[in-house]
Amino acid sequence: MIIDTHCHLDDTQFADDLDEVVLRASKGGVKGIVIPGADLHDLERAQTLAHRYEHIFFAAGVHPYHHDQYDETVLRRFLEDEKCIAIGECGLDYFRLPEEAEAMVQEKERQKEIFRCHVRLAKELQKPLIVHIRDANDDSKRILLEEDAGVIGGILHCYNASKHLLDLADHGFYFGIGGVLTFKNAKSLVEVLPLIPKDKLLIETDAPYLTPVPFRGQRNEPFYTRFVAEKMAEVLEMSVTDIHDLTTKNALFLFKALEKIKFDTI
Repeated sequence: MIIDTHCHLDDTQFADDLDEVVLRASKGGVKGIVIPGADLHDLERAQTLAHRYEHIFFAAGVHPYHHDQYDETVLRRFLEDEKCIAIGECGLDYFRLPEEAEAMVQEKERQKEIFRCHVRLAKELQKPLIVHIRDANDDSKRILLEEDAGVIGGILHCYNASKHLLDLADHGFYFGIGGVLTFKNAKSLVEVLPLIPKDKLLIETDAPYLTPVPFRGQRNEPFYTRFVAEKMAEVLEMSVTDIHDLTTKNALFLFKALEKIKFDTI
């Protein structure tokens, strides 16, 4: 059994065959899926899907690229929903910054401000964070520690293999491992994976993005978590079954609401 802790099923790429995608995943052992919030305009779609399928849940937040959308009133409305089990995805992404120096500084400061808002909201509502970090390890870690985010913890989504972030495991953070692990150029992630505490490992797809080998280049979907699990088993010298059991146990511990799923009926 696998839980896909980060899957954008609300993406338009799934509009035409969503039921088939969900059924294929369920038959393949994916018994729980979390849809992260990235854009306020998509939250209603994510909420609708979470209520259509018993084993699907969602999170509410705004991706750092969409920080100008941040509206706490809107987020709180979705966070009241019992199927909204986390806050995010939120965080910092410095990959696409303005070239002009002053604009770059302003963009970074605004992202950091909104990230702190997400963390404080998560602490208030006691919901874990789904954290996006790209080219911003130092600032992201500093904010999580300064804001005492460890009291609620969360996931470092699409963990970027930075050893600098490893000790966040001691502050209640889990590490989302996805299709990147299967890529030929994933040497750093392969090397650092054994350093992550096993009780902090999670599986994700980030579907429809980051499709694992052997389907890289095609649309990703939760069924493909099996290839991530197989690669994790190879690197960690564990059985695939043990990887399934381990990561599912970790997901259930982090997301208490997932325990309501009737796994035997899916």
